[in-house]
Amino acid sequence: MLPRTSLILKWAFILISTVANGSPPEEPVRCLSNLKNCTVTNAYGAFPDRSICHAAEVAYPSSEEALVSIVARGTQEKRRMRVATRYSHSIPKLVCPYGDDGLIISTQNLNRVIKIDKENMLVTVESGVTLSQLIDEAAESGLALPYSPYWLGLTVGGMLGTGAHGSTLWKEGSAIHDYVIQMRVVTPGGPEDGYAKVRMLEENGELDSDLNAAKVSLGVLGVISQVTLKLQPLFKRSITFETKDDADLSDQVATFGRQHEFADITWYPSQNRVVYRLDDRVSSDVSGNGHWEHPGFRAVPSLVVHLLRSTEEDQEEKDDVDGKCIGGKLTSSVLIKSAYGLANEGIFFTGYPVVGYQNKLQASGHCLESHSNAEITVCPWDSRVKSLFFHQTTLSIAISKAKYFIQDIQKLVKIAPQSLCGIDLYEGILMRYVTGSDAYLGKEEDSLDLDITYYRSKDPKSARLHMDVLEEIEQMLVFKYGGLPHWGKNRNVAFEGVIKKYRKGSEFLKVKEKFDPLGLFSSEWTDQILGLKGAVTIVKDGCALEGLCICSEDVHCAPDQGYFCRPGKVYEDARVCTLVPDKVTNTHHKDFLYSLKDEL
Repeated sequence: MLPRTSLILKWAFILISTVANGSPPEEPVRCLSNLKNCTVTNAYGAFPDRSICHAAEVAYPSSEEALVSIVARGTQEKRRMRVATRYSHSIPKLVCPYGDDGLIISTQNLNRVIKIDKENMLVTVESGVTLSQLIDEAAESGLALPYSPYWLGLTVGGMLGTGAHGSTLWKEGSAIHDYVIQMRVVTPGGPEDGYAKVRMLEENGELDSDLNAAKVSLGVLGVISQVTLKLQPLFKRSITFETKDDADLSDQVATFGRQHEFADITWYPSQNRVVYRLDDRVSSDVSGNGHWEHPGFRAVPSLVVHLLRSTEEDQEEKDDVDGKCIGGKLTSSVLIKSAYGLANEGIFFTGYPVVGYQNKLQASGHCLESHSNAEITVCPWDSRVKSLFFHQTTLSIAISKAKYFIQDIQKLVKIAPQSLCGIDLYEGILMRYVTGSDAYLGKEEDSLDLDITYYRSKDPKSARLHMDVLEEIEQMLVFKYGGLPHWGKNRNVAFEGVIKKYRKGSEFLKVKEKFDPLGLFSSEWTDQILGLKGAVTIVKDGCALEGLCICSEDVHCAPDQGYFCRPGKVYEDARVCTLVPDKVTNTHHKDFLYSLKDEL
């Protein structure tokens, strides 16, 4: 085990030695020559199944006219096409085309704010505009996007493709698509259309049902060219984070989201600690020029992120659960004391409440916005260096079920108190509120979105500490509570049977057939999650270790490391990879079992 003082110093170092900017990430699409013979990945450098996606060519249109020409050529040649965004932050294989001869269409150069209508409070943008661009340019005109994801690096098209959202149960809702009133989508066409068609979709218009499909599209309807969003007058917010014991969290969760407009909750189950975000609009007359730059979204020296990853790898190798718990407590304590990156004025947090304008408080992510510095500093997950590498389980469950889910987690913690220390290194369980939507693939009802990030091994066949508990939580969310997965996150098992959970799923498929009857914008992955062809899960030796399957046989786990397929501890219908004491041969795992027995 690493000396405790060394571990604490490393964690303190990464949390305080952050800077404003760093090397921007690489392009997700890389080609051998002249935009041909390409590979495509995501910002983390790996898809859930570790495969490498190929494409014959990539195109970078910079206008709708150029986009129409590209789609027409692809349609005439009957080529498979998929859309890539500037930063490619989706974890699943949404960007991958069928086979190796497909065409990637990047929206990187479709990055203009076309028009801001101050009188009617509307903004029209191209689909490659980032959230950062959108909210800054709107603010210059005295306008604001009321709710948004917390990460600035998403594009408008990407947010609509995956149903990205912020947190609220108020007004129209927390998802970006709830504020779309018009959209232009370029789809395949027939010879009479010149093989490409620009479809204008408008709220309350003749094609209103088509707009409800396009609001969360998964990229299977064509390429979004332009979007018009309804904005609001620029306003101020007042934010206070309040830390409490989690004893009554299950009772509080259903009501808290209706008490504060921008409420969210961060929960550290292993510490029995919960942080409530008390966040509301205030008059513009209230003094304050606060801003928010979350430490996890700042640029970090490459050396620091290397040390952080090395420390966690060492903890995993040596079954150092105590080390993870120490690091988790330190991380959460520093985040809480630093107000999660909020600053009253300038760069310092001096006390609550933090008051500031909406565009300065709604999202973070300035590690993206800089000139290259040879990777001296990077976003913490940049795969060019030895960086953070993680799984994300993110699903939404009905508000009415949230109480019982929280109680189930608390039961798990009582059985194995240290089992969730690892998620504290990645900010525990972030709970955001999401309203029901008329989008066909949006949320079915008012929901609680649960976002859990945790360690992922570079070796897909390597078991992880307490992986059975995280698998059980994942299966609870998917099956016991009927959770809907975030389309841009999650491991494969979260998408099992997902299309059947949507009342309007068949309506979405009808629009898909109308827009793209040849399926040119579909892929193997989208066909699987839409229930059209093939299975989402991949069954093979070790498949449960990466969330490619739910184990049904021991070989789906890591029997050579002592991990066997067993029922869950609380949700007994779960099938998870559990460390079995009498079958362990590895010395490190034996040491871990002694500490586990002490817990029990």
